[in-house]
Amino acid sequence: MTLDQQRKVKRAIDVVASAAGLLVTGPAILGAAALVRATLGAPVFFRQQRPGLHGKPFHIWKFRTMTDEKGPDGKLLPDDERLTRVGRFLRSSSLDELPQLLNVLKGEMSLVGPRPLLTRYLERYTPRQARRHEVPPGITGLTQVRGRNALSWDEKFELDVQYVENWSLWLDLQILGETALRVVDRRGISNVGHATMPEFMGPGAS
Repeated sequence: MTLDQQRKVKRAIDVVASAAGLLVTGPAILGAAALVRATLGAPVFFRQQRPGLHGKPFHIWKFRTMTDEKGPDGKLLPDDERLTRVGRFLRSSSLDELPQLLNVLKGEMSLVGPRPLLTRYLERYTPRQARRHEVPPGITGLTQVRGRNALSWDEKFELDVQYVENWSLWLDLQILGETALRVVDRRGISNVGHATMPEFMGPGAS
């Protein structure tokens, strides 16, 4: 099977799996939405612009896990101060990621690929790190099954590039299988001293 044929199969798998996933996880999505609505109020979803394939912007969907509390200076408080108990549960169980199945169905994301990060990071990448945008972003990826947020930024980006350089359908299937195990053991949810990860400030700053 040629690389182009494999990419077409990958997209077909994304469409079928995301549609099926939305149907199967419907009750979990409704339950998570109810929890967020009861604890954080409206809106239930967190929507933010992220760079996708070749850096093209799209809006990612997730369940809200943080409050909008601000300090005396008018700036948002640190993530760990705004993350709610329900939010921690949603993140540790990865339930907050379920709305991204819509992004996959629309073709903005794939089930497997480098995680879509903040738009402002684009100008901070080295040419090698920027290669992570040569493939569609994913809900899970090589970084997520090799350490997730317990890794440094440099380590995460190197794994992203390794995925790009070694991509195959078989690699995607391996990552999906390992992802199921990571959801169960819940390791690597946060970086030491942070609710998730510190901001990426550039190469060597992780």
